[in-house]
Amino acid sequence: MLKTILLTLFSVGLIIAQEKKNDTLSEVVLESKLLQNPPTITPVDIVGTSTIKKYAPIDIVSAINETPSVYIFSGGLNTNRLTIRGMGARTPYGTNKIQAYFNGIPITSGVGESTFNIYDPESLQQIEIIKGPKASIYGANLGGAMLLQTKLPEKNTSLANEVLAFGSYGMFKNSFQAAYRNEAFYINLLSDHLQTDGYRENSSYKRNAILLDMGYDFDDKNSIQFLFNQIDYNAHIASSIGETDFNENPKKAATNWNDAQGYEDNKGTTTGITYKHTFSSNLNNTTTIFYSYLDHYEPRPFNILDEFTNSYGFRSSFNGSIPLPLKNKFTLGAERYSDTYNWKTWENLYQTNNGQGSLQGDLLSDNKEYRNRFNSFGTWSLYFNKLVVALGLNFNNSSYNYRDHYNTGENNKSANRDFDAIWAPSFSIKYLFTPANIVFGNISYGYSYPNLEETLTPEGIINPDIGPETGTNYEIGTENYFFNRKLKAAATFYYMDVENLLVADRVGEDQYIGRNAGVTSHKGFEVSINYLFNLFPDATLQPYLNATFNHHTFEDFVEENNDYSGNDLTGVPKKLINGGVQFKHDNGIYFTATYQHVGSLPMNDANSLYTDAYNLINIKGGYQKQITNNFKLELLAGINNLFDEKYAASILINAVGFGDSEPRYYYPGLPVNYYGGLKLKYLL
Repeated sequence: MLKTILLTLFSVGLIIAQEKKNDTLSEVVLESKLLQNPPTITPVDIVGTSTIKKYAPIDIVSAINETPSVYIFSGGLNTNRLTIRGMGARTPYGTNKIQAYFNGIPITSGVGESTFNIYDPESLQQIEIIKGPKASIYGANLGGAMLLQTKLPEKNTSLANEVLAFGSYGMFKNSFQAAYRNEAFYINLLSDHLQTDGYRENSSYKRNAILLDMGYDFDDKNSIQFLFNQIDYNAHIASSIGETDFNENPKKAATNWNDAQGYEDNKGTTTGITYKHTFSSNLNNTTTIFYSYLDHYEPRPFNILDEFTNSYGFRSSFNGSIPLPLKNKFTLGAERYSDTYNWKTWENLYQTNNGQGSLQGDLLSDNKEYRNRFNSFGTWSLYFNKLVVALGLNFNNSSYNYRDHYNTGENNKSANRDFDAIWAPSFSIKYLFTPANIVFGNISYGYSYPNLEETLTPEGIINPDIGPETGTNYEIGTENYFFNRKLKAAATFYYMDVENLLVADRVGEDQYIGRNAGVTSHKGFEVSINYLFNLFPDATLQPYLNATFNHHTFEDFVEENNDYSGNDLTGVPKKLINGGVQFKHDNGIYFTATYQHVGSLPMNDANSLYTDAYNLINIKGGYQKQITNNFKLELLAGINNLFDEKYAASILINAVGFGDSEPRYYYPGLPVNYYGGLKLKYLL
C-alpha cells in the first residue's frame, strides 16, 4: 500500500514538473545546502561519494571509519557504536556523544542516542563529520556532529536505477531508484531491501526501506523540500561471547541469546518539511518541522522489551551578514526536539517453551518518559583579508519527566529531572597563507547528557545525582594543496579534558547505574594525505592515507577501592590507520584496494586486558559500460578481509561473568567474505 502511494506521488510530481518545465525561474541550488553554509570555518571531514562507493552497495561503516579519529565498533548490522576522539567508547551499546542529522532533520533521540547504519549507502551523497564541540549550530556535543545528505538527480534528468548484489552468508540486496529533476522541481524515490543469514548463530538480518525526497522552487526567493523515510528491519542478536568461544568457535552466539532466539524488530518513520526564504542578498531563513516514530520490540533472555517513541520538533536558522565595512557572516537560530518514550517489559518464558524461543509472560513494568531538548545557537565570522575569526555560542536546556504506570502508592517511582542550562562558547581562527595553504585553531566548550540507562537506577528510579559530562576542546591544524590541487595534506593536533565522566556500572545482566566519576584526557594527532595523478591520458591513480595516533587516559578516576588514574581510557585504540588506492580507466574499468589497521585497546578500566591489533585488506573491482545513449551497465565484485584476519569487530568494555561463565567481551568480526552485483541505469 505504501509503495503504491509513493509511486502515485512520484507520477503526480512528474506531471507538475512537466507543466512547469518552460517557466523561467532563477536557479536555487538544492544540493548540499550544508556546504553552502559550512558549520565551522575550520575544515570539516567529508565522507563523499567516491569514499562511499568504495564500500557500497552494503557497507557504510567502513566508509565512515576512513575518517581520522573516528572508529565504529560493529557487533553486527544492527549493533554499532560510533566513537570520535575517544568520546562514546565507554557507552555499552549504541551511539551517543554526537548530534546527528538526516537532510537537516535531527535523528538523535531525546537522550542523545543516534542510529546511522540503517540508511542505504546508495541513497547518500555525503556524510559530514564535525569532530569535537566546535559546531555551535549543531549542538556542542563532546563527540561532535554527523550530517547525512541524500543524493539528488542531476538537473534536467529523468532516470531509473536498479542495484542487485549477492554475497557470502546469504546476503542479498535490491535497491531501486526513480528520479526526475528540472530547473524548479525534483522528486527522488528509492526503495531498498537487504537481507543476510549472518555469519554467526542467531544473526540473520532483514531490512526494507523507502525514501521519498521532493523539492520545489516557487521563485528565486522561496523553496520547499519534503522528506519521508520509512525503515522496517528485523535483526536476530548473537550478542557477545567469552574468550574461549571467540578463539575456538566465533560463529557461536551467546548461549542464552541463542536459546531465547533473541531479536529486535523495528519500524521507524522520519518525515519533515523544510522551507527556505531569501529576504535579501544579506539574509535568508531555513525552517524545518519534523516528526518521527519508532516501534521497537525486543525479546531478550532476561525480559521482553516493548517500546515506541513519538518525536517531533522544529529547527530554524537565519543566515546572512551585517552591513559593515568588514566582510562578515552570521548564523542565528533555535532547535526544539521533544519525544515521548513508552516502554514496557514482560517476562520471557523461553526456558519453558520447548526450544521454540521467546515466549511473553507477565508484565514487569510500564513506563513513560517525556524528554525535551532545546538548543539556541549563533555564530559570527569576521574576514580580515587572509585572517578569519569566528565566535560561536550554544545554549542547551534539557529535561526528563518520568512516569511509572506499573507501581502504585508509595511504590510509584514517577519523578522529574531538569538539568541545569548549559552555555557552550566556541572560538575559531583560520589564516590563509594562500588559497591552498591554511592553518586553523579552535577552543570550544561542550557537553554530553546521560543516556536512558544512566538516568535511571536499576530499580527504575530517576537518578537525581547524575549530570552531563563537560569538557573543553583545543585543536590546531593545517590543510594544504600542492601540484595544482592534486595533492592534499592535512594534519591536526587536538587536546580535550572531560570532567564529570559518565560511567555506566554494570550491576546485572542488563542493569546499569550511571554516575559522574573522574576526569579523562584526550590527546591526539591526525594526518591525511591524498594524491591524484594521471597514469595515462585516460587513466588515474589515487593513493591515500589517513592516520590517528592518540593518548587518551584517566586523569582522575577512583572507583570504590580501585584507583585507575593514569590508566589508558577504556575502549580506545591507540592507533588507527586507513589507506588504499583507487584506479579508474576511461574504458570503464575501476579497482580499489583498502587497508585498515586498528591498534590494541584496553577492554577494562584496570587495563589488565587488551585486544590484539588487527589489519584488514578489502578489494573491489568493476566495469562500467554505456550500452546506449540511455542505458548504462555496471558489474562489480569484491572480497572483504582478503587474508582472513581473525579479529574482534567490537568489544563490550568491563564485561562481567555471571555464575561460572566467562566475561563476554567479544563480538567476532567477519572472516573472508565475497560479494558481487550489477547496476542498471536508464535515462528516461
